[in-house]
Amino acid sequence: MSDLFCRSLYAYNGDQHQQGLKFEAGEVIRVTQALDGGWWEGEKDGVKGWFPSTYVQVEKLSSMSPLDEPLPRDWKCYMSTQGRKYYINCVTFPLPLHMSEQQLLKPDEWSYCDYFWADRKDPQGSANISGFEVLLQKQLKGRQMQKEMAEFVRERIRIEEEYAKNLSKLSQIPLAAQEEGTLGEAWSQLKKSLADEAEVHLKFSSKLQSEVEKPLLIFRENFKKDMKKFDHHMADLRKQLASRNAAVEKARKALADRQKDLDLKTQQLEIKLNSKIEEDIKKARRKSTQAGDELMRCVDLYNQSQSKWFEEMVTSSLELERLEVERVEMIRQHLCQYTTLRHETDMFNQSTIEPVDKLLRSVDPARDRELWVKEHKTGELRPVDMDI
Repeated sequence: MSDLFCRSLYAYNGDQHQQGLKFEAGEVIRVTQALDGGWWEGEKDGVKGWFPSTYVQVEKLSSMSPLDEPLPRDWKCYMSTQGRKYYINCVTFPLPLHMSEQQLLKPDEWSYCDYFWADRKDPQGSANISGFEVLLQKQLKGRQMQKEMAEFVRERIRIEEEYAKNLSKLSQIPLAAQEEGTLGEAWSQLKKSLADEAEVHLKFSSKLQSEVEKPLLIFRENFKKDMKKFDHHMADLRKQLASRNAAVEKARKALADRQKDLDLKTQQLEIKLNSKIEEDIKKARRKSTQAGDELMRCVDLYNQSQSKWFEEMVTSSLELERLEVERVEMIRQHLCQYTTLRHETDMFNQSTIEPVDKLLRSVDPARDRELWVKEHKTGELRPVDMDI
């Protein structure tokens, strides 16, 4: 029987036989003895032992490779010797041998859809939070950072407005208003430049408000509501998945109980032939078959929910990834606009000071003295010596 193989349909812990063989669902076992009493001997990973034949499905070696039919990701199809197809979901029933072979959906991109499948402990509490909740918290934190940046710009605007107000007020103070000549002209132009500079800063603050602060505030105003929709949708899928997982475990336990009952009655029949026991065995076998069908139905429902959750996780996490890229790019563009406006302000400020520089270079003490003397002279006749 070296060419007879079987695949385990359910997990078996080996506690029903002194030499029981332990295995998980979906594992391949080489059958070394197939007795009629319902117990087979098999070998797995070099270890031999006995197990219930109802826990496995016979397969030929040639059928152990996946069929060529196109299937969804992580699904494989196997054909039994009776021609029945079995579809195995390698995510729902991951084998340790294959878990390390799972490939990233988007290698080398550090994509959200690859790294947030498990839960983790909430750093602010004792409960666990899902990977998707971590992504949502990232989005909400980004929105909060965006609002705080807008508040920062608002404070910058207030400072600019206050600065412009003080410059304008200072330009109107009549200090040194009586300075004359070329120096007086330069001084008057310097005071006027303060008023011009105040106007520049007012325009800067106005543009900051319309081109930087406002866009940061209104970008995705309904973002929090949208994130709640994401959260509720994924939470509903997780609840359904958990419910169906519980149903699978319940059905698995029921099958194990039915199988134990069948094994017990089979052992009783081996000890003593009895028509009543034979009838009980038929009933137990029928109930075991029904329990197995129920388990397969529950597993099928679980796999449907798991597949839906998987699809929604990938789709939603990629959408959150896109939204984060969009948010960062939006903020970058408006901060670039801030620096552009700042450079423009510097250029305008420079233009207000250039006339002052020009007049200061023209200050001529000699010319000032000439003008002042012409305007304020009291006479050109100087005193002379007296004659006797």
